[in-house]
Amino acid sequence: MMKVKILLLAFTSCLMYSCIAQQKPWGVRMAETMIKTYPDSIVVKRAGEVVANRPTRWDYEQGVLLKSFDVLSQHTGDKKYFTYAKKIMDHFVQADGSIRTYDLLEYNIDHITPGRVVLALYSETKEEKYKKAADLLHEQLNWQPRTKEGGFWHKHRYPYQMWLDGLYMGEPFSAEYAMITNNTKGFDDVINQFVWMEKHVRDSKTGLLYHAWDESKKQRWADPETGRAPGFWARGMGWYAMALVDVLDYIPKDHPRRKELVAILQRLAAALKNYQDPASGVWYQVVDKATTKGNYLEASASAMFVYALAKGSRLGYIDKSYSALAKKGFEGMLKNFIETDADGTVHLVKTVSVGGLGGIPYRDGSFEYYISEPLRTDDLKGVGPFIQASIEIELMTKK
Repeated sequence: MMKVKILLLAFTSCLMYSCIAQQKPWGVRMAETMIKTYPDSIVVKRAGEVVANRPTRWDYEQGVLLKSFDVLSQHTGDKKYFTYAKKIMDHFVQADGSIRTYDLLEYNIDHITPGRVVLALYSETKEEKYKKAADLLHEQLNWQPRTKEGGFWHKHRYPYQMWLDGLYMGEPFSAEYAMITNNTKGFDDVINQFVWMEKHVRDSKTGLLYHAWDESKKQRWADPETGRAPGFWARGMGWYAMALVDVLDYIPKDHPRRKELVAILQRLAAALKNYQDPASGVWYQVVDKATTKGNYLEASASAMFVYALAKGSRLGYIDKSYSALAKKGFEGMLKNFIETDADGTVHLVKTVSVGGLGGIPYRDGSFEYYISEPLRTDDLKGVGPFIQASIEIELMTKK
């Protein structure tokens, strides 16, 4: 009789909390949350904005999320994720290859990011409009303002500045485009961007990377001697780490400078290892100030680090021991950042909404600034990396 009661209780609990849904991989569950939230189009809400009556727009956050859908579609063999990404992209990519709401002359490197999905669509469908759209985005990179060395400015309105973020926004697209068009010079340009970025922002003591570098050294946030921003922002390094492991998918294995990217990844991985929170397994918003009042464990950067470490160790770029750190980080994410509704719908919490420098109101790159930005639930910048991190953990576990 007691066994029957226990079984009935377990069955009732399964009905209440959707056990079937909970058996699905985490990446699938998170993707289903996003499809449910944005069935027709994705409207990215900024802090303090009201979504009503504002049209959707070409945006790097969509690019981050939809790239994860492309990877998930390949991983699971389920085309519905690819179909969803195509539907969203087709709101923007017109028949002639023009892109609705996109302005090349802004020279904003963030706007290159959705191009990765455009390349995936062209590869799958061979529709000419996607090739033309990719050509248009690459044309921006051809004319993007650069530092004296050749590093991309983050935006035209951020002169002489290279940000860690920009390496993810532009370089994986640029590397894949170079592979597709057989442009060997393009690979050298991609590699140079990472080399120059690390040269200017890597801290020799910790191995961590400052958020940005101002070549002119005129920005209020910039150190007058080095031009560096003052802080180690986690997601900035997360973008850079993800970009490294992604561009290596496209740089030819026999390229004479490929090893430079691998060495950069190895140095960054060693630094991240030292700052992984031993209790939770994840990372703090300001990486090197774990004990400073107001700092907190942050979801998007943690997902990015887990993804980079898991993929890097799986593919042999970094030591296999990093796979254990990645697994610990993912388990920490599930404990600290995942919330589940009664119907089994999952949500990613504690993603910082934004992190920038300069602008109005002014962002000075201080610790106080980074911890002041609001947190969001199911933020695309966290969800996309979480889906890809979950896939890498699956692949790493099966290997």
